[in-house]
Amino acid sequence: MKHNSLKKFYIFFLPIFIFILHIPFVFAKVIPVSKKIESESKMEAHATKIVSAIPIKYIEPLYNKAISKTVLYDSLKLNMMGLSKEAFDCGVKGFRYLKSLGKLNNDNILSIVDFSLPSSRKRLFVIDMENVKVLFNTYVAHGRNSGKIFANKFSNKPESNKSSLGFYITKETYIGDHGISLQLEGEEKGINDNASKRAIVIHKADYVSESLIESQGYIGRSLGCPALPDKYSKPIIETIKNGSCFFMFSPNSNYLSHSKLLHSAS
Repeated sequence: MKHNSLKKFYIFFLPIFIFILHIPFVFAKVIPVSKKIESESKMEAHATKIVSAIPIKYIEPLYNKAISKTVLYDSLKLNMMGLSKEAFDCGVKGFRYLKSLGKLNNDNILSIVDFSLPSSRKRLFVIDMENVKVLFNTYVAHGRNSGKIFANKFSNKPESNKSSLGFYITKETYIGDHGISLQLEGEEKGINDNASKRAIVIHKADYVSESLIESQGYIGRSLGCPALPDKYSKPIIETIKNGSCFFMFSPNSNYLSHSKLLHSAS
């Protein structure tokens, strides 16, 4: 009974607390932008500390409506895992937008590939957005013509052997040359909508391994596919298949300025 009472207490008072936090902004006078940003940052940090003290299981039912991306990012400790805040913010923005359009069948899962990290880092993050958990964090390959250690060149053209940035929706699985593989459908015209023509899929690869990192400092590269380590490819594919959001991010100015999906989600 005590456990249920605590749960009801948190669920009832958390939205009220966050509402109270925003009252000063409603009645605030016009102030310089720099001071406003500083003030909002302090308030966000204060909210983060308080919400972080609340058991995560009580936050889960409320995060979509009441919890900011910053609080969610901090709660998952993604900074310590290496995922950039910009990659996460863009990923959540696109995820929520695609979900609002009814395009996601597997609508609790968000996968983010953060190409701001080198291939020697675990830069794939599979997040359960409903239960607020990081399900997988592992290595992922980029296209051989996108770069050696870092992916910094991208293309939507067939036979470019480069990775394509942006938002994808996962489709069905099939058995191919690399075993169980997962089809991807690019959602951004001119950016990644040739994924099917290019056979850009998720599959396992023996060149995505820590032994290669130890010997040469980076993993092998693909023809553009986000290839995964053999050990994790099947469980990841089974988790994210059939209509989840898969996002490949880079702080690439061309992508960030031309992504209509991100702009629509703003």
